[in-house]
Amino acid sequence: MKKDMTKKLFCDEQIYDKKLTVSELSVGGVIEAGTAVNFHTGSWRSQRPVWVKERCISCLVCWISCPDSCIKIAPDEKKITVVTGIDYDYCKGCGICAKECLSKIKAINMENEKK
Repeated sequence: MKKDMTKKLFCDEQIYDKKLTVSELSVGGVIEAGTAVNFHTGSWRSQRPVWVKERCISCLVCWISCPDSCIKIAPDEKKITVVTGIDYDYCKGCGICAKECLSKIKAINMENEKK
């Protein structure tokens, strides 16, 4: 008995469902890139990074290091890229950003998640 999987196909901003059989799936179940934005994965973390704006020098080490692109950045009034916050919808609480923040600065600290 073949198992069916549903794949969403994006075409002209419309979504179509197409049933795929197991033999039609890619090796290793690899899916197309860029779909993580559809899945908010931050709800299961036990710790969260807290950004202290006043201490941040916007060196962007946290932004480069974050595996989930949760560090928000934007140009300031001088058109210089600065950190503007943390996207908690996708942050899994791994703490890499806090660990990589310069030790003399410590603009990101980990705190227990409040339920």
